[in-house]
Amino acid sequence: MIQLVRLQVSPKQASDLQAIKHSIASTQKISISAIGEIRIIKRSIDARSRTIKIILDILFARKPDVTLPKREYSFCAKNVSHAPEVHIIGSGPAGLFAALRLIELGYKPIIFERGKDIHDRKRDIASLHKNEALNSHSNYCFGEGGAGTFSDGKLYTRSKKKEHISRVLELFICNGASEDIITDSHPHIGSDKLPYIIKNIRNSIIECGGELHFNTHVSEFNISHNKISALTLANNTVVPVSHVILATGHSAHDVYYNLHAAGIILEAKPSAMGVRAEHPQELIDYNQYHGQKTEYLPPASYSLVQQVENRGVYSFCMCPGGIIVPASSQDKQLVVNGMSNSQRNSPFANSGIAVQLLLEDYNDFAEYGPLAGLKFQEQLEQLAYNNGGNNQIAPAQAIGDFISGKLSPQLPDCSYLPGVVSSPLHIWLPEHIAKRLQIAFKAFNSRIRGYGSNEGIIVGVESRTSSPVRIPRNPETLQHIQIPNLYPCGEGAGYAGGISSSAVDGMLCAEAVARHI
Repeated sequence: MIQLVRLQVSPKQASDLQAIKHSIASTQKISISAIGEIRIIKRSIDARSRTIKIILDILFARKPDVTLPKREYSFCAKNVSHAPEVHIIGSGPAGLFAALRLIELGYKPIIFERGKDIHDRKRDIASLHKNEALNSHSNYCFGEGGAGTFSDGKLYTRSKKKEHISRVLELFICNGASEDIITDSHPHIGSDKLPYIIKNIRNSIIECGGELHFNTHVSEFNISHNKISALTLANNTVVPVSHVILATGHSAHDVYYNLHAAGIILEAKPSAMGVRAEHPQELIDYNQYHGQKTEYLPPASYSLVQQVENRGVYSFCMCPGGIIVPASSQDKQLVVNGMSNSQRNSPFANSGIAVQLLLEDYNDFAEYGPLAGLKFQEQLEQLAYNNGGNNQIAPAQAIGDFISGKLSPQLPDCSYLPGVVSSPLHIWLPEHIAKRLQIAFKAFNSRIRGYGSNEGIIVGVESRTSSPVRIPRNPETLQHIQIPNLYPCGEGAGYAGGISSSAVDGMLCAEAVARHI
């Protein structure tokens, strides 16, 4: 007999298999000898009270000689070498998972990626950390695997497409991820492990007859009779196409400009921008775990939101035990992001703190039509660059000083490797962003004691939380509303946010292409 049971145990008990069996025996009123194989299928932390509990959903065999069914994770590989072709622009999660799904459906994916493969991309990212030259085609945003590869690998999503999310996790496991991502309520792979997994996904695609072309920048969309007839590459090669999945991510600004120039309909959309806040991980642990941090608990995270003058101010992409990284993709602009390795063993905790922006906030750039939000974003990133130091050195301010409206004479330690320089963010950030951040930080300090003190630091700017442009598509067919053989996909199209939801959107677009063909 196989049975499902939910347990509430201490962090120490949760780390001990024998203690878990004792808890099962106690709650089910059976002897421990009657318990066979056990499997944790869901794990979460309840730290709402001072007595911290680990919630475990466990499948167990009620007889010692009964074994649990083996977990099966499969990718339905097919030889698509000579199958109908579908072109994909971008090799982030949307593009890669679109390719995997196309293969399962019997179509040949051909991916064009402007950046480099994982191996060569690592060198360009290492150069950024040394505050050396930015490669605008190979950085934290562009290259094999997209932005998620080297910026954390968090897989948690609020998407309601649970079946699709499960399939994404299964495909990650097929390509080398730990089964823990199925078990944990907030799954995380880590930037140290993702490159290996992304490389395996690449190999899976190639082995099935798909193609990936790195250092291949699509510079022009050739439109004929309201369809994309061909793609022009930066080396002037013209590639005929029949169906295109556009999965370029939210940082490929030139793609928006090229689409706009080609007369393809775009829309400005609300977004959010702000700063990245960092604190000692010990401060976050002490608050979130009520002063009871133990060796059995992971570095604590947080989720904060505050309404300020009818706008939301919220934490985004929280990285416990992480570091702040340079996420610029264009010269003379400065963007920061956060990441954690799988062990989350940095002494710092960081999170984007973003202020909700509405279309009216783009009014100064109304002349740019649907690209007004993009221009607002670029201006903010230029401000950060101009108020920083040399190259990737970022402007920063102690949070207490930011709230008080004064320049920081001394900055707290910070994980940002290129370096930070003291800067009055309260002055040069747009007033409607700076003012709301100041009020929100005061409110956050009442929930996490010390959050608004000078132990914390803000680094500017966090401007890529979402795209300020949407590429409109038919909600049923997922085709662009004007160009029926164009399938806008993922974060860059305005329909996803994060690795998992982007991967799901890629798979759905692949299915939509197959239906259309």
